[in-house]
Amino acid sequence: MIRGCLAAVLFFGAQIACAAPVLMVSVDGMKPGYVLQADAHGLKIPYLRSLVGSGSYAEGVTGVWPTVTYPSHTTLVTGVAPSVHGIFNNVQFDPLHDRQEPWYWYAGQIRSPTLWQAAHAAHYVTASIGWPVTVGADIDYLIPEFWRIAGITDDPEPSDRYLIAELARPIGLLGQLQATAGSYMMANEDSLAGDAIKTRYSLQVLRRHHPEFMAVHLSSLDEAQHAHGQFSFAANTDLEALDQMIAQLAEAALAENPQAIIVIVSDHGFLPVTQRVNLAIPFIQAGLIELAGDAGVPPGKIKSWKAQPWLAGGMAAIMLHDPHDRDIAGQVEQLLRKLAADPGNGIAAIRSGTDMRAVGGFPDATFVVEFLPGFYSGGNLSGPLVTAMPPGHGGHGYSPQVADMQAAFFICGTGIARGRDLGVVDMRQIAPTLATQLGIALRSATGAALNVKAAP
Repeated sequence: MIRGCLAAVLFFGAQIACAAPVLMVSVDGMKPGYVLQADAHGLKIPYLRSLVGSGSYAEGVTGVWPTVTYPSHTTLVTGVAPSVHGIFNNVQFDPLHDRQEPWYWYAGQIRSPTLWQAAHAAHYVTASIGWPVTVGADIDYLIPEFWRIAGITDDPEPSDRYLIAELARPIGLLGQLQATAGSYMMANEDSLAGDAIKTRYSLQVLRRHHPEFMAVHLSSLDEAQHAHGQFSFAANTDLEALDQMIAQLAEAALAENPQAIIVIVSDHGFLPVTQRVNLAIPFIQAGLIELAGDAGVPPGKIKSWKAQPWLAGGMAAIMLHDPHDRDIAGQVEQLLRKLAADPGNGIAAIRSGTDMRAVGGFPDATFVVEFLPGFYSGGNLSGPLVTAMPPGHGGHGYSPQVADMQAAFFICGTGIARGRDLGVVDMRQIAPTLATQLGIALRSATGAALNVKAAP
């Protein structure tokens, strides 16, 4: 750490204090209640529970528009809203439905400086395992999140084993680590097995390369809640296993440097979902979307369009082919108001593009439709507007003002106040808080650093 601290002083000036290395672990979809009300849910998560007394924590973290994984994780490392950092949703807008899940994979798509870049400027060693939007990032030890198939139970192309190896940095990193960490994933393995692999690789990077800023993304709790619901047996069992993995990561970071700061975050909360709203169907019926081929074979292809929804879980951005076409905008608004007038359609609010830009989401949308809790965006192009979902499912993507969408934040280590309740904080405050702990500057962040410092 001495090399990085000296460089930080030379680069930023003596006013930036040297600090300890930071390990940030994201538990995708973890509501604060999983930790703060662990007893009420019968959860055995000793490490996560210990953070309430050993460090500072938020009662909740108000997230971004929309409350989905990729925009949220990018805000966590930039300290700015999606409209600023450029990652507007999980999947990019695909108006003709002719691409294969065009996720926001690439670090080059981020328009704002990240914590890794600020740390690099101070000559710190950086690392990241499984963090979204990191393909091609300037990170010393990097295994990005990327996949071509949905899960390992699919039939993978054998040569895909080389895919992540070629995306990892430095070249040869996976080959160096697999002797002790085992094979890496060939797909999007959102399971405990996948998180166990990421944990093993993270432990090896911590022990071999001693990063001063490292971020790790564990995603299985999100998948468990999507499939079985929040606080379900499957979700609780998953988090109990993750608690042991996180404890291992924290122990390894502290073994490398007893001054290390441990940060546990999440990207969003969860709600039970029971119905899907297939919002494209009334757009098709109104002639705003023209289908190519058989409309009864979802997901189908789109031949042409004047306006259509861009789905984001508990909300949908309404995109116009020509954003300046006032006639189409008026037709769309009339259609949406008519749909919202029927409570059975599950529409909570219709926001204008101007309103949405003011809160930092979907800057190119003409409208954004917010769904009521329990209703979720669906992709059918024919059939009923509202369709029932199997029982026990969960979802997110709702307005960040919905309390159940709040994310989590816990921080502990040398110099961190013990047992400090920070109340409800803004997600944009987390990156500048970590920058302060690292002794680096992240001047583009719009949030104020949280007061987590222990009293002298």
